[in-house]
Amino acid sequence: MRKKKISWLVVAAMLMGLLSACSGNNESGGQPAATSGSGDSGGGQEKVTIEFWHSLGGKNGEYMDALIKRFNDSHENINVVGTFQGGYDETVTKLQQAISAKTAPDISMVERAYVQLFADSEVLEDLTPYMDGSGMSADDFTQGLLGHSFFNDQLVSLPLNRSTPILHVNKTMLTEAGLEVPTTWEEMKTAANALVVKEGDEFKRYGLSMPYDTWYPIALISQAQGTFFNDDNTSIGFMDNGVGEKVFGYLKDLQSTGALYYPPAQDSGNIVNQMFLEGKIGMMFQSTGTIGRLLESVEFEYVTAFLPKEAVFANPTGGANVAMLSGSGHKEEAWEFIRYMMEEPDGAQQFILDSGYLPFTTKMVESEPMKELWAKEPNRKVAYDQLEYAIDTNKDVSWPEVMHEFFSAIEAIMYDSSDIKATLDTFRKEAERILAE
Repeated sequence: MRKKKISWLVVAAMLMGLLSACSGNNESGGQPAATSGSGDSGGGQEKVTIEFWHSLGGKNGEYMDALIKRFNDSHENINVVGTFQGGYDETVTKLQQAISAKTAPDISMVERAYVQLFADSEVLEDLTPYMDGSGMSADDFTQGLLGHSFFNDQLVSLPLNRSTPILHVNKTMLTEAGLEVPTTWEEMKTAANALVVKEGDEFKRYGLSMPYDTWYPIALISQAQGTFFNDDNTSIGFMDNGVGEKVFGYLKDLQSTGALYYPPAQDSGNIVNQMFLEGKIGMMFQSTGTIGRLLESVEFEYVTAFLPKEAVFANPTGGANVAMLSGSGHKEEAWEFIRYMMEEPDGAQQFILDSGYLPFTTKMVESEPMKELWAKEPNRKVAYDQLEYAIDTNKDVSWPEVMHEFFSAIEAIMYDSSDIKATLDTFRKEAERILAE
């Protein structure tokens, strides 16, 4: 079953490419022998090259390149080569192919929902001995972000560029309309409709938008106290209680009045971000990872807020973890790079300060630079505070294949206005077939 699902994933990821060629060491061996501090890895040693694959392009890719340069400059015997492999799905596809060809990198970023697939295939290194050797513990990490780190009694990945969806708001626009930042679905519906500007048959401004993704419907499902999978992961959990119809009915009601602009699937994140910056939408559901870029460009009062609640506040987490491939021939050096990112102020902490992703260790959260940034730019702290309500209900090794079917349902409803109940019923049947395999 594992081989079947993973080979399917290669095909599906190539077909989807929805979430926005290198070779590495494939020798076996290498013992856990962690380095406890920054600096070189020992005088007189031959320089070791570590291959690191990631999925960060644009500005965030520049921040990652800077992190890698800081590491290389401080480690004379280790050279990390970071390579952008495309979006999350594309990286997964290339990683699968590289593992089969025995040309996998030493370290890779893996979108958090895919970690279980690789863990079940036993191609990820157990990081527990390395953590122990470095005096590190799982207790050092933000607990809301460790849900995709432990599988089969092993610690196979650690948080890196982690995020949650939050509400991004053009506060200037809301203030001009005499509105407050919404905290509930009903308030959001009122505000989104009030912001609509229509001239003839053309909408000049929409109230709300969100990228084409499963992330945002899952957030809404959780806020309505639904779950994606049922308790034993044999079916879809949000169907029997009517939550699915409520969520998509809400979205379609907003869409019908221009209160919601639902973007095309291709490049939807960039489209929504640009519309927000241009004042063509007043609010958007979007990742916390966009905060840094938006702050550099906005020309209005910009604030962030918790995703509005229906019955409860709730939000999924997203982004990627970092994992060491078990086939790496330089595990000690690979771990030193991971440790540097986790522990050193110039590692992922600086990357997070630059980008707006979530701080994932207590040390980062309590650091003076983070406290100063949050005091100066409170928008960045909202996502961290919202972790109190973080919930991931789509955890299953079959999730990538089920996700493909969920995208089909979203497309049918949001683009083609297909009947909501009939579409979700079809989706549930397909999901049950996949889960039963």
